[in-house]
Amino acid sequence: MHSKIKVAVIGGGSWATAIVKMLCENMDEVGWYMRSQYIIEHIKQNKHNPNYLSSAYFDPNMLIFSEDINEIINYADYLIFAVPSAFVQSELEKVNVSLKDKVIFSAIKGIVPESGLIVGEHFHEKMKVPFENIGVITGPCHAEEVAMERLSYLTIACQDQSKAETLANMLAGRYIKTKISDDIIGTEYAAMLKNIFAIAAGIAHGLGYGDNFQAVLMSNSIREMKRFIKKVHKMKRNINNSAYLGDLLVTGYSVFSRNRMFGNMIGKGYTVKSAMFEMSMVAEGYYATKSAYLINQNNEAETPIIDAIYRILYENKDPKIEFNKLTDIIN
Repeated sequence: MHSKIKVAVIGGGSWATAIVKMLCENMDEVGWYMRSQYIIEHIKQNKHNPNYLSSAYFDPNMLIFSEDINEIINYADYLIFAVPSAFVQSELEKVNVSLKDKVIFSAIKGIVPESGLIVGEHFHEKMKVPFENIGVITGPCHAEEVAMERLSYLTIACQDQSKAETLANMLAGRYIKTKISDDIIGTEYAAMLKNIFAIAAGIAHGLGYGDNFQAVLMSNSIREMKRFIKKVHKMKRNINNSAYLGDLLVTGYSVFSRNRMFGNMIGKGYTVKSAMFEMSMVAEGYYATKSAYLINQNNEAETPIIDAIYRILYENKDPKIEFNKLTDIIN
């Protein structure tokens, strides 16, 4: 047990619920912040989250709940943020206590829209958290399979290796294997970019393209990811490692992928607004597409897939026409 270190999860969605489940395997108690008092009371009484991963059961006696983010921050040494990137800033605006002496791990796959920064950089620049106290949790791992206790793998990245190892040990268990990385910037950008490529895979499926094209699309996607990340953070990394290629593949192909589902609806003719409304979930790749496109205006990496998805989502271009063009560019 890691009872000396107090850990809390910020968020009430599927990924937050999955992380709490993992932590409960190894910890004496786990802090959990969520905005809804109703959900908190439901978990206390019924031992599961009614909205997400309802098959995952908890011992309420192990959970320290609060709907006050400042109370949870004061409680914990390690904070794991697992809210959609579009809501990060609105949650941080509630914070009136210091985060400087806290270890912050992000399980968020996206860009903070208000700053245009990946989450780690946002915490450093806006909340003054030192880089050595910032880390990333990435896959390949879907929350739904964690709930079903299917074998899953996580990569924990942090500049401070000891902190990465500490959290990796807290999350590892019967069905969770963990490894650590020092590529915090690269893994976080990869986690953001793979959602864009998953939207592309979904659009292709919605348009009627088959497995043969999907394979070529994913092959081009990992190369595009490599070019993009090399421009924003050049260091020695193996893009074929699970944190990059593995996470891309599971997000591009899995039936649990919200971004693939979103793309599939766009390919079938839904508007962005109607697709989001019907899903009633956040597709991180929608916001990530605009951020990646704007970032690349300065870096000028070759990104034909990102560019095509941007035109479809933000310029209302016809997906069929854009993918016809794309098929002549990728190989």
